[in-house]
Amino acid sequence: MNKTKNKRNKKWLEYLIFGAIALVLYATGLHTEVIGFAQRGLLETGLMNPDVTETREMAQASTSGPESMEKISEDPKANMNVQLRDPEGNIVSLSEFKGKVIFMNFWATWCPPCVAEMPAIDKLYEEMGDEVAFVMLSRDQNFDTAVAFKEKKDYGLPIYELAGPLPTMYQSSALPTTFVIDAEGNLALTHKGMADYNTDEFKKFLNSLK
Repeated sequence: MNKTKNKRNKKWLEYLIFGAIALVLYATGLHTEVIGFAQRGLLETGLMNPDVTETREMAQASTSGPESMEKISEDPKANMNVQLRDPEGNIVSLSEFKGKVIFMNFWATWCPPCVAEMPAIDKLYEEMGDEVAFVMLSRDQNFDTAVAFKEKKDYGLPIYELAGPLPTMYQSSALPTTFVIDAEGNLALTHKGMADYNTDEFKKFLNSLK
């Protein structure tokens, strides 16, 4: 009887401890960081990454003949009429990046998967930021929160908020969502959910879209 009672008391104590930890994490806002850190381990498996092999092969074949060009032309034209505001208050249009490959990521500071994939995206930006236009579009209600997060993490990524309506083709209920637009202005990739973009395969994919 005493053993059963002790086991029951131990279980309740464990629940109370876990509950207290969860409350502290939510109260301090650290739950996003903790969950994001855990999800970062999942990213390392590569299971969540977009399959870019077929798209890259199509892009690389675009110089080999009319049939290949036909395949490429199936990609929808990206709507470049997206108005963005940077942390200094400057208005930038997505169309200003036309001619370059564009990596556009929708994220938020309260989104654990967004936090999980951000370090890898920042490393990708460090390597390819001169060749690829990175547009990290914050979906936080308060843009100052996103700016503070970026400064706290010391990320070099350029972040923006919307300064106008979002075209239908980019509307997504999932966060994070990433869009890749090729140098010709075609929407080459849409990926909903987190991923590790700092891979050799994805870098080759971006290079194939120039």
